[in-house]
Amino acid sequence: MKSKKLTVKKKQTRITKPADASAVVYIVGEAPMVEEYALLCSGRGYRVLFHCPQMNSGKMPFESKAIQRQSRPPVNTSFALELTNVDLEQKRRNLELLDKVLPATTAIVSSSVTVSATEQASWIKHTYRLVGCGALPTLSGAPLIEIAPTVFSPAETVRIVQTFFRSVGKEIELVQDRIGLVFPRILCQMVNEAAFALQEEIASPQDLDTAMTIGARFPAGPIAWAEKVGLRQVQAVLQALWKDLGDERMRGAPLLRQMALSSSWWKHSQPSSEERHSR
Repeated sequence: MKSKKLTVKKKQTRITKPADASAVVYIVGEAPMVEEYALLCSGRGYRVLFHCPQMNSGKMPFESKAIQRQSRPPVNTSFALELTNVDLEQKRRNLELLDKVLPATTAIVSSSVTVSATEQASWIKHTYRLVGCGALPTLSGAPLIEIAPTVFSPAETVRIVQTFFRSVGKEIELVQDRIGLVFPRILCQMVNEAAFALQEEIASPQDLDTAMTIGARFPAGPIAWAEKVGLRQVQAVLQALWKDLGDERMRGAPLLRQMALSSSWWKHSQPSSEERHSR
């Protein structure tokens, strides 16, 4: 009589969704994205704890009592957001701490415009819990957010992430896990072309914005977008794309690289076409 072979099923960890709108959301990363998402989540009833070294450690930047500063994530965190694009070494440290401290059932959503979500997931033990998103300054106010599952992401984790973003009023677009994702990649390339045009004295900053807003009917021109998003953020995305793809189209304009250090490149630039013609 043959003996039956016993098989033991390995227990899988299941990502759980926040129990209710009063659940704790922990946000860590760069300004102003941390501030923007803290206000977004608290406005939808979540209790928000945040850590952002760029913010002044003294006076709280928020009036809401639902938002508090905390350098280490609490173990009762229901959902975590990592919003770093420029300092990738710090980003890795943030994710490693989140993965170490938070329960294995807590999802982590991390900005993946300068490093793929899959690579980020490889930095941590619980690879299945991380999903990428498209985060740049000022984009938190947009009605849509891009979500990038990793090669480790089970469908259940993706559903939980979608549920969370819907709870804060977002529409979701699932995209491939590629550096820059979709809108951030296109936006930063547009700003880069504008920087080349300025460098070659093809047009003034004002004329470039006018051409795109009136001629192409864009909601804002590349110069206005760059000032909203921040030059260091744009440069970081372009540098990551160039490193990943090796495509000359992604090479940052020398002017853009210079001004990313000073943060004021079109403030004192050429006069507009009207001003030039009036001389």
